[in-house]
Amino acid sequence: MKVTIFSAVVAFLIVLLLGPIVIPALRRFKFGQSIREEGPKSHQVKAGTPTMGGVMFIISLLITSIVVYQNITGPLAVALITTVGYGIIGLLDDSLKIIRRKNLGLRAYQKLIGQVTFALILTVFAYNNIGSDIHIPFTSSFIDLGWFYIPFMVFVIVGATNSVNLTDGLDGLASGVTLIICVFFAVVTFGLGKGDLSVFCGAIAGALLGFLKYNSYPAKVFMGDTGSLALGGAISALAVLLKMPFILLIVGLVYVIEVLSVIIQVTSFKLTGKRVFKMSPIHHHFEYIGWHETKIVSMFCIITAICCLIGFLAISF
Repeated sequence: MKVTIFSAVVAFLIVLLLGPIVIPALRRFKFGQSIREEGPKSHQVKAGTPTMGGVMFIISLLITSIVVYQNITGPLAVALITTVGYGIIGLLDDSLKIIRRKNLGLRAYQKLIGQVTFALILTVFAYNNIGSDIHIPFTSSFIDLGWFYIPFMVFVIVGATNSVNLTDGLDGLASGVTLIICVFFAVVTFGLGKGDLSVFCGAIAGALLGFLKYNSYPAKVFMGDTGSLALGGAISALAVLLKMPFILLIVGLVYVIEVLSVIIQVTSFKLTGKRVFKMSPIHHHFEYIGWHETKIVSMFCIITAICCLIGFLAISF
């Protein structure tokens, strides 16, 4: 556990040091966020806020992993590849948004191709090295998915990654929720004796804690798709490598609610012409009914903390 805590401290300090360097550079190169015109009016003042801040915790994660756990092979290596790979997809998406000066980057199919590619790398590694069985929550049982493991896990990874991306809509929301989930996985990986993945979790948690100094309300920088997709990749990698995709549904309930709100909204509008929520994802709905950003973020973080406690109960092996 000492090594995990040390990795968190190192990552935290690196992000704190990168902030005064990266944020002014992003502002200087006019890497500012474009805001959806149909979004809450209160968000229009955020237009131009530096984005792509996710590069800070990606760099921190890489440096920390190399410094603390020099033998980067196996699960740690594939977890880093997945995280950085999804981060690169997000970086390309953010770059196109900046170039076009619109909240429109890569086309959906282009992002999907990249996401499926890195999901396959992670899934095939897991299939060949740790098996095709997954844990059933609240039991000590595992179920072997056989050949179905690969398409199932690819679906989980892509779905989870995009859910994290949808959650990144308020200052400190995605970073705060994911920080709590990473602490959960840090404890789990330590308990299972997986020191490399424990360092990975500690590094992400520490980096996000440092990032919150700049990303909490009012945000001085946004993580952008660079950061949200990278975080989605990291969380997905942990769920796959620990054989816990169903546990991710529990601890990541906020992610699930966010993506379901979009699905419900779109489906309802196409079938009936009516909207269920004032706006989706659901965090914007709460804004429209008068909740302040900080209240919404606090509520979602509390829900995540409670879900993580339930997650500990669900792991009984």
